[in-house]
Amino acid sequence: MNKDHPKINYGKTGVLLINLGTPDSTGWWDIRKYLKEFLSDRRVIEVNPFLWQIILNLFILTFRPSKTAKAYKEIWMKDKNMSPLRYYTMMQTQKLSKKFNTEDLIVDFAMRYGSPSINVKIKDLREKGCENLIILPLYPQYASPTTATVCDEVFRSLMKLRWQPSIQIVSHYEENPLYIDAIINSIKKKISEINWKPDLIVASYHGIPKKYFDNGDPYHCYCMKTTRLLKEKFNSIDIMTTFQSRFGPQEWLTPYTDKTLEEIPKQGKKNILVICPGFASDCVETLEEIAIQGKESFIDAGGENFDLIPCLNDNEDHINLLKNLVDAYLVK
Repeated sequence: MNKDHPKINYGKTGVLLINLGTPDSTGWWDIRKYLKEFLSDRRVIEVNPFLWQIILNLFILTFRPSKTAKAYKEIWMKDKNMSPLRYYTMMQTQKLSKKFNTEDLIVDFAMRYGSPSINVKIKDLREKGCENLIILPLYPQYASPTTATVCDEVFRSLMKLRWQPSIQIVSHYEENPLYIDAIINSIKKKISEINWKPDLIVASYHGIPKKYFDNGDPYHCYCMKTTRLLKEKFNSIDIMTTFQSRFGPQEWLTPYTDKTLEEIPKQGKKNILVICPGFASDCVETLEEIAIQGKESFIDAGGENFDLIPCLNDNEDHINLLKNLVDAYLVK
């Protein structure tokens, strides 16, 4: 090789776990910055972009950050000064990395919104010699506003590279047996820890506008498949599907989680567990929206016992699942 040739790293494979994202702090400006990036994504909000930017900047980004900041303050990990989503994504990355005993594979993480960005991490992995990248969006059920927007950003990042790595993307894993077993084990663990018998388990998934489903998004079908597989393997307690976190006046996927939690006690089901199978890590949607707000609504409506089954987070079952997903794309 010519002695003047620049040193080039090569021969490695990179694994990039990608989660939704999180504000850097509970401060108003950090929350606003995060919301602006998230709500400016055309796949997340499919309305006239000119009209939406007016609504977003004049109204939503003026008033919503305070409400969102309050929610984050309820669940913020003060000892670590970060959100649970960031903490668990970091732990997933560290534990998954230890599963691969080779220097030729690098495991890292990025956030679709906020930091560290997908663009920065892909560039960094390429500079470390990763000629192959395995992209693992931490969304078990594919949806356009989640998985697809990760793909969009990955491809935009590749456009900036002179030497592009090969890309493989884990697009969904809603029926992976290790995923289903991991959730079943988490249900059994929670039941062993409580001193009451649940009348019902509510599987609450993040919602999407119904028009996205009508236009061909498969997300609803994937969620229903996950619940069906859970019920087939754990049929001692009924499991029902609901959808949470709706935003704006349009119709979203139903039944709505919040409305369901208000109605269940009237049906005589006063003892329930809630699980959120679509979230890879506990976050503001699970810990504040469900464990705090949801529980309050349920108890106020006449419920007696309510508990949230934690997300898979960084438990061993989850790390083994992530390794299984990555192994399928490694060159043997």
